[in-house]
Amino acid sequence: MAWNEPGNNGEKDPWGSRQDQGPPDLDEAFKKLKENLGGMFGGGSGAGGASAGGGGLKSSLVAIVLGVLVIGYGFMGIYTLDEQERGVVLRFGKVQEAVVMPGLSWYPPIVDQVIIHNTSRVRSHPHDSEMLTEDENIVKVKLTVQYVIDNVKDYALQVREPEKSLHQSTESAVRHVVGSTEMDEVLTEGRAVMGDEIKIRIQDYMNTYGTGIFVTQVNVDETAPPDAVREAFDEVIRAREDEVRVRNEADAYANQVIPEARGEAQRYLEESEGYRQRVVAQANGEAQRFSKLYVEYKAAPEVTRERMYLDTMEAVMSNASKVMIDVEGGNNMMYLPLDRMMQQAGAVSRLNGGMAGSDSISQRPQDNTSVRTRRDRQ
Repeated sequence: MAWNEPGNNGEKDPWGSRQDQGPPDLDEAFKKLKENLGGMFGGGSGAGGASAGGGGLKSSLVAIVLGVLVIGYGFMGIYTLDEQERGVVLRFGKVQEAVVMPGLSWYPPIVDQVIIHNTSRVRSHPHDSEMLTEDENIVKVKLTVQYVIDNVKDYALQVREPEKSLHQSTESAVRHVVGSTEMDEVLTEGRAVMGDEIKIRIQDYMNTYGTGIFVTQVNVDETAPPDAVREAFDEVIRAREDEVRVRNEADAYANQVIPEARGEAQRYLEESEGYRQRVVAQANGEAQRFSKLYVEYKAAPEVTRERMYLDTMEAVMSNASKVMIDVEGGNNMMYLPLDRMMQQAGAVSRLNGGMAGSDSISQRPQDNTSVRTRRDRQ
């Protein structure tokens, strides 16, 4: 049965004991809703209950807002550091001893302040200036200072502007080093040494100031004379380069010639040593031969003398083209021009052919034989 049917007497009317069938009263509905909410948060009934329910609603809203603020405050303090980063914590402006390491961390906002820096990244500071050298010449020097953060506390808190301190230190170091160096060394081979000296001086300044900066390298990019005399200095540099080139060529030539000369000298020494040994050996052999020949000569002088004579004449006549024959018993000496005889024989052989040439050659030994026979007879 519906609550608004006849005979229900309004017992189930949710809007109270209304006798009419009009629309419900909105004020009454909100009032009952407030009472119900007040009951949920511990409020009483009636007018006192309604006021107590309103106070409980306000306190609950405040608690919710405070909870949200606390959660937000907690999330605001969460941060993460990379492997290259380090952090410095300031609590109410006072630095803490511990350095924040990489990883997930939390700090109370407003109470603490975290200063984060990358300590692994290599930073570069370019520098360009003109200055006087030791011999009172003006040069332009361009260099680059490479550095990293070595102490994050000193870098963040010890000096207000570390990069500005680095710039001033670089200016001072460059002027000191260049001012004590001659211009030729600054422009040529002295650049590497100058870079090392500048690096040492800058690092000393950084340690003195407590900037927390570590200088890794100083690269001298360019050293040049003033523009007004640049061409003249370029000519000087080219002349020195030519000098170095010619000197290298001379050294290369010397390295080529000297070993050859030493090898040639060694060859001469070895040849002379071989000649000495050969001559000594021949002399020893001749001496031994003479000793043995002397023994034979004492045993048979005539035979040995004749043998020596024949051996000597054989050795001499074998290399001679002309032969002189002494005829016994007379004053005449027979002359045999063997060289001309051979030339004539060759000419005849070319004219008469191979056969005639062979016949003429075969007859000459017979004539020589006859000559020797006549000599023996006489």
